[in-house]
Amino acid sequence: MTDRIKMLMTQEPAENMSETKSTFEKYGISADFCIKDGEEVITRVLSDKPDVVIMDLFMTHVDSIGVMRAVRKQKPEKLPLFVVYSGFDSPVLEREVMSAGATYFVLKPFNLGDLAENIVRLCKRQRQKPKGGIRTAGFDGYNIELKVTEILHQIGVPAHIKGYHYLRDSIIMAVEKPEIINAVTKQLYPSVAKKYETTSSRVERAIRHAIEVAWDRGDVEVLNGYFGYTIQGSRGKPTNSEFIAMISDKLRLQMKTA
Repeated sequence: MTDRIKMLMTQEPAENMSETKSTFEKYGISADFCIKDGEEVITRVLSDKPDVVIMDLFMTHVDSIGVMRAVRKQKPEKLPLFVVYSGFDSPVLEREVMSAGATYFVLKPFNLGDLAENIVRLCKRQRQKPKGGIRTAGFDGYNIELKVTEILHQIGVPAHIKGYHYLRDSIIMAVEKPEIINAVTKQLYPSVAKKYETTSSRVERAIRHAIEVAWDRGDVEVLNGYFGYTIQGSRGKPTNSEFIAMISDKLRLQMKTA
């Protein structure tokens, strides 16, 4: 990425800002800081126009959800990517945060280097213009991503695990190129792995883990709506390819009837 990423992060003065700033600088991210006050965050977002905002789930005066809603209400020319972090692993709160407009949900403690790498990838994807893909009934690449994100949250796939991002991209690929579901190991996994600079086997394992977590913590009614035969029958959880195929098939049907 040639352009530096401008980032605003909530962090108290007593915390080690210099170390945080230095770490992000290595990844081409110019970090600025703000106290953990939602009203101050809103003011800074509208005045500084950062590319990314990293903020606590809970802050004084206005929480992260309130911040995102307030910023969107102002309809700024540039809407940043919102990253919310928390020490509470709550599926309900996570779904609310992501539904309010967050791009990424992070559990504390987290590795700053890993977070910086993810931010670079997210910004790179945000800056890339959609190429090809489905344009049926008003759907474009961005809307497909929003719909897939919504479904994954409903099902209960946590946004802070790697498998979440791999699953989301796999489903989008399967929507845009249905035949890829017949070449999961030879085409789909390698394509996702290349994007995230990892291996196909790690993509496969991470997706498997994401599905297992969803089954342990997801809403039974939602799961039953998508995968009724696996819950009510004796087959257990769907395989990676079954999971991806079912969600992508449902999305394509929705596009045809939209």
